[in-house]
Amino acid sequence: MAVKIVAFIAVKPGADDAFITAARTCVAASRAELGVLHYELWRETEGAQRFVFNELYVDDAAVQQHMASDHFKALGVAARDLATARPEIIVTHPIDVAD
Repeated sequence: MAVKIVAFIAVKPGADDAFITAARTCVAASRAELGVLHYELWRETEGAQRFVFNELYVDDAAVQQHMASDHFKALGVAARDLATARPEIIVTHPIDVAD
């Protein structure tokens, strides 16, 4: 079953460029992973203006493989110094409502 993840990350003032640099490497490598259907970085336009990872995987195994990857771990290490708090992560599964 497919897995959709949306992760919100707020970074410290002045840390945007450093976060984007760290995220760029992770996004590029993640897009090349087997089982990753979609992996993008967005930015909220209002409010906290958090960074938003928009991710889609073929299944839970692909999520676990991604989380074990060196590039994901490296982003986590970088984010510890750049983020204002732990990320807010929403994990979802699809619901078929089509007739």
